[in-house]
Amino acid sequence: MTHSHKLRVCILAPSAEYLGGQARQAIRLIEGFRIETTLAVSFIPHNPKFCSGLQWLQKIKYVRTVVTSLWYWTVLLFKIPSCDVVHVFSASYLSYLLAVAPAILLGKLYGKKVVLNYRSGEADDHLSRWPITTVPIMRLAAAIIVPSGYLVDVFARFGLKAQSIVNTVELDRFRFRGRQPFRPVFLTSRSLEPLYNVPCVLRAFALIQAQVPSARLIVAGSGSLRRGLEALAQELGLFNVEFRGGVPFDAMPDLYDEADFYLMAPNLDNMPGTIIECFASGLPVVTTDAGGIPYILTHEETGFLAGCDDHRALAGHALHLLENQEVASAIAARAHKYVQEYTWTHVRERWLSLYHGLAVPKAAGNTLAPNNPQRVD
Repeated sequence: MTHSHKLRVCILAPSAEYLGGQARQAIRLIEGFRIETTLAVSFIPHNPKFCSGLQWLQKIKYVRTVVTSLWYWTVLLFKIPSCDVVHVFSASYLSYLLAVAPAILLGKLYGKKVVLNYRSGEADDHLSRWPITTVPIMRLAAAIIVPSGYLVDVFARFGLKAQSIVNTVELDRFRFRGRQPFRPVFLTSRSLEPLYNVPCVLRAFALIQAQVPSARLIVAGSGSLRRGLEALAQELGLFNVEFRGGVPFDAMPDLYDEADFYLMAPNLDNMPGTIIECFASGLPVVTTDAGGIPYILTHEETGFLAGCDDHRALAGHALHLLENQEVASAIAARAHKYVQEYTWTHVRERWLSLYHGLAVPKAAGNTLAPNNPQRVD
């Protein structure tokens, strides 16, 4: 494919200044495809920055939502016509309504192939509570891509055909360390918000520490529950618990290396990249079985699962690994082997197959239809 015939792919996602999961995955795709000879990739941020003279508008509550959305929609009107494929990253609820639905509708209006890349673990609730603005509009997409088999199943319940292309993980950033021996040093690093149920982790650690007084717990992350969690730690009589606050993404490899086990207890989740990063780092994971987690972690094979809010089961699994170090080593080794599926080499081929498959005219034998993509996983 010559330079003049490169497939023009426009990626729409949150900007890099908000380094959440969507932004990181978008950056990895853009950087990975920068040297791709068959693609010309451009980027439109969901949250465009105004010029310096108007940035004050984006500092006013409510006003910033209105003006940013209006500017974003204007950019879409002018940029989408020059694309062949519109790849839009999607969260749920209001973010979907303001940033994603307009992109799908305009893409359809201009006759473009739209890839809806839905990434929220709250999909079931979102599609149930917002039926008018979700399912009918999503059907207009040429392909619905999700990062886990869990979301494939959720979308199927609403009559939508999705396919799974997993998140890419920069494995070279994470150092696999074989722990010999495993120390009683535990880490949890999810946001300190109700969804991630960090109180359950603290209660589990109380049971662990009752059996192993030398056990340590590192709590990384920021959020509205921090003071309450610190008070709960005192109430439970915990010691050797350190609240680190938010940790920059670039510092996460060192944080994983500092611990020997990972604990988490979300009540709802999709495909947390944290688990994949732990696998890459040699850190055995003990977690609740919320949402899509069982789709990426197999109980007693690549980690241990407990029921949601079951701190006793979490503690029991953690103590089992600590007392049976050969089991912990085997878990870490199998998890590290599994995580190779998340390398850029594997993920790149899946995206290229999708993009170019969408671009082939139906008359030339393409079997793709709106919301009926070929599976690539």
